[in-house]
Amino acid sequence: MTIRVLVADDQALFREALTTLLEVQQGIEVVGEAGNGEEAVLRSSRLHPDVVLMDLRMPVLDGIAATARLRTEQPDVRVLALTTFDDDEDVFAALRAGAVGYLLKDVTSAKLVEALGAADRGESVLQPSVAAKVVARVARMPQDAPPPEHPLTEREVDVVRLLAEGRSNREIAGALFLAEGTVKNLVTSVLAKLEVRDRTQAALRARDFGIL
Repeated sequence: MTIRVLVADDQALFREALTTLLEVQQGIEVVGEAGNGEEAVLRSSRLHPDVVLMDLRMPVLDGIAATARLRTEQPDVRVLALTTFDDDEDVFAALRAGAVGYLLKDVTSAKLVEALGAADRGESVLQPSVAAKVVARVARMPQDAPPPEHPLTEREVDVVRLLAEGRSNREIAGALFLAEGTVKNLVTSVLAKLEVRDRTQAALRARDFGIL
């Protein structure tokens, strides 16, 4: 399956370089580019990408507002934030707007390709430094009552703790000495048992149960 990608970034040189990088990757097709959030929304409606690589700080319409519009107008399109900034305000605004992941522009090409695949599958993708912010924010939330008993097995608890750190299925498999397919099944089970759609929500729900 080929992942159709739209690249949205206001820096033409970076956008062109990123397009060139992705076009040589097997299983990825860059279907278009956009120089601002408004263009990203309009071109996405015409080109029907699977994933939009979205810079956050762009003119006309910023990446966060564009992400929110895509979630409402084109809910099948996944948005993966790719930006220079990892301050708390940007991170949580992007996730609240509907981004399935948040990466910094210093990410390696291999990690980016892996993240695109995960985003296409609807999985959350968080760079470790960003995942740490999410966990820290969750840990600061007040908790008035004792956590309820969680429905996860011991192995699923191990998995949810690692995915809360932003680990990919492959990295979780390596840490737990499991096959990657086994980890995929465990993640699916975790999401179902916690009644959430993605990894970020799973981390937040795990906190409610006192797992993190």
